[in-house]
Amino acid sequence: MADSNATEGAALQDELDALNAKITKQGAAVRELKKASSSNADEISAAVDALKKLKLEADSLRKKKEALDPSAQFNRKSFDELILRKMFIVPSFEIHGGVKGLFDLGPPACALKAAMIDVWRKHFVLAESMLEMECTCLTPEVVLKTSGHVDRFTDLMVKDPVGGECFRADKLLEDAIDELIEANPDMPTTEKEAHLRVQIQADAFSPAELDEQLLKYGCKAPSGEPYGPSFPFNLMFKTSIGPEGTAVGYLRPETAQGLFVNFRRLLDANAQKMPFAAAQIGLGFRNEIAPRSGLLRVREFCMGEIEHFVNPDDKSHPNFASVASKELVLFGRDDQLGSGKTKTVAVGEAVSSGLVNNETLAYFMARTQLFMERIGMDPS
Repeated sequence: MADSNATEGAALQDELDALNAKITKQGAAVRELKKASSSNADEISAAVDALKKLKLEADSLRKKKEALDPSAQFNRKSFDELILRKMFIVPSFEIHGGVKGLFDLGPPACALKAAMIDVWRKHFVLAESMLEMECTCLTPEVVLKTSGHVDRFTDLMVKDPVGGECFRADKLLEDAIDELIEANPDMPTTEKEAHLRVQIQADAFSPAELDEQLLKYGCKAPSGEPYGPSFPFNLMFKTSIGPEGTAVGYLRPETAQGLFVNFRRLLDANAQKMPFAAAQIGLGFRNEIAPRSGLLRVREFCMGEIEHFVNPDDKSHPNFASVASKELVLFGRDDQLGSGKTKTVAVGEAVSSGLVNNETLAYFMARTQLFMERIGMDPS
């Protein structure tokens, strides 16, 4: 019975891989149609319909495959309960009701984090002679205005007009459509696909279009009233620097900016020699509208970042030979659009065949894989 299930599972996986390739190809076609000014609404609608059918078919195959081996399914609820019970993480300020998107690390997680950072620093910073920095979390507005974060680092938000509670507008629409479809299992296929077409475009609607859809699907705030008009909400934590309150600042949403603005000094510190790498590990902050999914969407998190500055005319790497035989699981463009299957390829072969663009990129892909393996990730 086990052999039979394994054979059937492999066959289903082959079908699923082929379908995923079709989905990738059709998704690219839909994006091109949306960009082209000559495309009409019917043409785009037909392409989106075809994409949705492929996705529904893939979802059906995926569920069928999972049913063959229920033990292979990940029990998220049990996992969340375990890490809370063992005090890996706990909700921050729990005795005062807690704050969504903020977690405290308990003793086991602190030890684990310290060990991982130590390995990261030895594996990358020390082994590669990188220039490590520790930049401030507080960033002046001009820096993030220049990078585009002030104008474009946004999601659309709506408010409960009575309670004032805020929600991410596109997620409300997506959830409403899911609930509608689940509550009507006998819904005609054409009607269902029309709803799914709206759902897939939820994060692309303008504020006015999103308001119209929320009303259409009867989305109501917890107070029972319709939501207020949607508006862009910047995901950075804004503050003022100094007692005058005139200098605007933000808690950094990523660690890259501190390295970029110090490029000239870093280059001087490296005796004006290229290439070189700068590294930083520290906290980032994002004021998520509706944090969920446990630790996957939080408001404060640690990130390690490396910026490798290279001569655009010479992307070779002196240590490339040391990783050339390392095998990686790669999913190239042709496979995404063709077989739908990944390939296990040696890094050297990937560069020589053009699957990976250059030695420097391939070198750090291999080094990153080696780091993940070193901290306990299963390469299979």
